[in-house]
Amino acid sequence: MSMTLHKTALEPATLSEAMRFADVLAGSTMVPRDFQGKPANVLVALQWGREVGLGPLQALQNIAVINGRPSIWGDSAIALVRAHPDCASIQEGVDGEGEARHGWCEVTRRGEKPQRRTFSIADAKRALLWGKSGPWTQYPDRMLQMRARSFAIRDVFPDALRGLITGEEAQDLPAEPRRVENLAPSAPVAPAPEPEAPALPLIGPDAKEYFIRSPAAWQKAALKAMGAMESPEALREWANANAAAFEAVEMHHPAMVEEMRAAITDRVAEMAEQSEGTSE
Repeated sequence: MSMTLHKTALEPATLSEAMRFADVLAGSTMVPRDFQGKPANVLVALQWGREVGLGPLQALQNIAVINGRPSIWGDSAIALVRAHPDCASIQEGVDGEGEARHGWCEVTRRGEKPQRRTFSIADAKRALLWGKSGPWTQYPDRMLQMRARSFAIRDVFPDALRGLITGEEAQDLPAEPRRVENLAPSAPVAPAPEPEAPALPLIGPDAKEYFIRSPAAWQKAALKAMGAMESPEALREWANANAAAFEAVEMHHPAMVEEMRAAITDRVAEMAEQSEGTSE
């Protein structure tokens, strides 16, 4: 196959070249495991890489689909922003002591005032991330900084990231269910079996449509589901399963979601007190 050499990277110039290139890369053991044997995924990652200015191999190392969302790892995201011609400066870190710690990131775009975003332990608790197994337990300060970074660079340089969120943020979102449409409605279709009751009372698969019809009904359903939880662990699991729903509602009704998160925190504390009282 022919292949065009752009500067120092091999890049396909046609769809046919791209498909064959993806086949070659998918057959290699030097690409990330999630891409091995999956040329279609390789092709999509290559295209996302081109959208944001990454070379083919850079894209395979830094673009990932996590919990149903295309994302880019935080170090690559900040590298893209720093390379943007309008980026004047990026500063970040973690300040505070003990429970008052918070990550911060300040981004300055040429011709504009600096914009600063923070993410505190209190924010992490409201989002039910604090104490979550994995990086939030192993590297909590790093995660506070990464979340502040994600908010800052996405707000100030959306044109550099083209809608991609950071991989660290995507890992905290619940997986999205795949939807399969019937492309041949005239063909006979067997009746779908009755769905089993979910292990957790979810707000709904499409919270966005639900809350647009009636925000009050959404909040009522959420409070009812929350009240059905019998342990802090079950409540945290329920909230994590509905993290995407909360984020969708928060775009239009931030005060309502803030109230819900506070109610979750209060409910967890209440159940913890009840558990201590029973043990005594």
